[in-house]
Amino acid sequence: MRMKLLPWIAFVAAGCALAQEPTLIEVRKIWDQGPHNAFTDLIWFRGKFFCTFREGEGHVGGDGMIRVLSSKNGQSWQATALLKEEGIDLRDPKFSITPDGRLMIVAGGSVYRGGRKMLGRQPRVSFSRDGSNWSPPQRVMTEGDWLWRVTWHQGKAYGVSYNSMLGEDRDWGLKLVVSVDGIHYTDVAKLEVPGRPNETTIRFQNDGTMVALVRREGTPEHEPMAWIGVSRPPYTEWTWKETDMQVGGPNFLILPGGAMWAVTRDYTRKPQYTTVLARMDLASLTPALTLPSGGDTSYGGLVWRQNLLWISYYSGHEGKDSIYLAKVRLPK
Repeated sequence: MRMKLLPWIAFVAAGCALAQEPTLIEVRKIWDQGPHNAFTDLIWFRGKFFCTFREGEGHVGGDGMIRVLSSKNGQSWQATALLKEEGIDLRDPKFSITPDGRLMIVAGGSVYRGGRKMLGRQPRVSFSRDGSNWSPPQRVMTEGDWLWRVTWHQGKAYGVSYNSMLGEDRDWGLKLVVSVDGIHYTDVAKLEVPGRPNETTIRFQNDGTMVALVRREGTPEHEPMAWIGVSRPPYTEWTWKETDMQVGGPNFLILPGGAMWAVTRDYTRKPQYTTVLARMDLASLTPALTLPSGGDTSYGGLVWRQNLLWISYYSGHEGKDSIYLAKVRLPK
């Protein structure tokens, strides 16, 4: 009897192990009409998915434009808006929803000379009641800042800004800022993260704890591994942990049950980067699922809906940098 049970036990054990891993249900290309399509974000707003990203001539430089798409079901997508500003490369658009029910985009606005030499930059914000009609991009903060994303919590927009215009040999000045209207920002705290920190996403746990995932470029003294920070109100004191993973375009969600999942660029296969979904806790990142991707890729948007994780991202694995949408079932 024991010999007959062993194969069944092994089968059940294997099934349980598989159930602990996220499953890719579907991935589809949703846009490739720009010469270079990249740096996405995703949100559910007024009964629709909205996806935003940059269209440009290449990865950097030129007059990058912000495209907005919408879809009721995640399958059929329509172009609903195109934001542009003459002489400005609008980059890395990120969605949020304001307390008064408007859709908000925060983006970088860069100026280049000779195609790739950056002369300056300043964040922009734009607002919409319906996702189609947007206010003109408006400058916020100061020259040199890059406010990479904002997250609204208890009526306030929190975000992390950095300034790489100071040069590679200088502290990039990572700081937490807050705003009550999405336009006027004040400093909350300087974040003591070494190693040229930059792109940062913050989220909130149910008890108000702020969690930050920070990309770091690294220096001769510091490896370029991501840091995870935790802080309680008023968010002036932080505890930091260094992970074992380098990230690019970091984003994460905290699900209703408290589980955290991140999407980011995976650098372990240089130069053929991939986009990965990773388990996340307050001290570590663990890659769990590689999405169909390669080359120039990552910068994902995340929406938890219908018990599925919807992920927008860009990738060049099919020959042209295009926008993709993946549906993933997470383990229970």
